[in-house]
Amino acid sequence: MTLRSAPGNARQVVALDYEVAQEQASALGRLGRALEAALEALAAFDREPEGKGLYEPARNQGHHPDHNPDLAAPQLAAQNRAARAKLVAEAGHALWCFIVQRESCGLRDPRPVICDYRVPAEVQNRMGILIPPATAPRLLRRPTT
Repeated sequence: MTLRSAPGNARQVVALDYEVAQEQASALGRLGRALEAALEALAAFDREPEGKGLYEPARNQGHHPDHNPDLAAPQLAAQNRAARAKLVAEAGHALWCFIVQRESCGLRDPRPVICDYRVPAEVQNRMGILIPPATAPRLLRRPTT
């Protein structure tokens, strides 16, 4: 029995298949890192004291006779809720992108991702829900090296 080399077209197909597999793996890694970053941003927000970095009163506001610190509390709480909702939406979108890419690679079961990445239920519930277009490209952008 002798082995014959593949015809020219078959070699081109094999090379193309190899490049497609490389791109799928690269995209899967990139989206996995985006999911990790989004989940870490949400966890970091939850670890912070209430409102840290979201609301900074004016410098001499406490000395003003009309200043009432109780009036700032509802605004602070609303800012916290909005900022956290945005982080949950970004994490849900990153999870959706990662799951879709895994499925395109033939990995159909999302349970290992949910378990391994410790994805909170609220993020799972937001998976696939569209977020504003201004936010989505930042999650999917390729890193520059």
